[in-house]
Amino acid sequence: MRPIHVTRSAMPPFSEYCEEIRDLWDSRWLTNMGAKHERLREELAAYLDAPRMDLLTNGHLSLELSLQALELEGEVITTPFTFASTTQAIVRSGLTPVFCDVDPETLTMDPAKIEPLITERTCAIVPVHVYGNFCDVEAIGGIARRHGLKVLYDAAHAFGARYKGRGAGAFGDVSCFSFHATKVFHTLEGGGACFRDEAFGQRLAWLKNFGLEGPENVTGSGGNAKLDEFRAAMGLCNLRHVAEELEKRGRVMARYRDRLQGVPGLRLRALQPEVQPNHAYFPVLFDESRFGADRDRVQEALGERGIMARKYFYPLTNAFPCFQGRFDPEETPEALRASRQVLCLPLYGDLPPETVDEICGLVLCCRK
Repeated sequence: MRPIHVTRSAMPPFSEYCEEIRDLWDSRWLTNMGAKHERLREELAAYLDAPRMDLLTNGHLSLELSLQALELEGEVITTPFTFASTTQAIVRSGLTPVFCDVDPETLTMDPAKIEPLITERTCAIVPVHVYGNFCDVEAIGGIARRHGLKVLYDAAHAFGARYKGRGAGAFGDVSCFSFHATKVFHTLEGGGACFRDEAFGQRLAWLKNFGLEGPENVTGSGGNAKLDEFRAAMGLCNLRHVAEELEKRGRVMARYRDRLQGVPGLRLRALQPEVQPNHAYFPVLFDESRFGADRDRVQEALGERGIMARKYFYPLTNAFPCFQGRFDPEETPEALRASRQVLCLPLYGDLPPETVDEICGLVLCCRK
């Protein structure tokens, strides 16, 4: 029995990718910001409505190096309902995370709970767009302006989603993306940072390329976070097909909603007004007292049939063993509740409708 994973990478036609990389055998320019890197950077900036953009080797380094390029010190208000990368990027940049609870509907950072967390040491806010749900960018932007704070969005889940007609690269001082193979759009592995400030872009480019200024002048400690030409080529191919992929995912999402909407004890992802969704994930929150089974039981039942649903996000990052004693997950109760209830069901463009029906049937059979 072939397992059904929570997602499956979209791939362009093999012949299309082969044609895209053909000229690399002539140029032998395989990395170091070659022609494909630059073309992809320009095309993605336009797609994401970003004033400026740079490409990096993965989403995590896009976050980590962007935090460093902002030249921050002190505390960063963020969310624990996220992938490990968000919090680790903050900590690895020498900053202290301060955890804000989430809105129970969107599971994004609750703006009403931000200002009580601001101190004289607060330097930035790092919210996370979750499952394609947008953060309240107006409220967060207003808070940041009042208190003189930077805003860096973790936009790994927001590629292809649009708010009031604008792509996710248009918001905040910086918006960081992951182009990992499991994402709606991917470059096999890769990432990007969208921004406005040219000086920030220069610092980011310096950090991702060993701290080099010219071929012989190293002016500080940088690293190697460059996106190579083969991955840029995959991105160029996949960008041509991303609208089709989003459309196919939308049909899968609609079938799930048709089968599961209105079932007592199941809460599906909120649909936000003025947001064009990207159908990135299909999270379901299970209320055991009403549904009759908890999230773990449903995951186990699906796993017995080779269906790999994922507890995404669990545990909260402020509950990680590496931070034991530093943070209290009980201080973010809405995020804690969601982490104990959420299960992401498989979602990708080529998921057959009969498989969606099978998954939904297994979920519903778990009710007592």
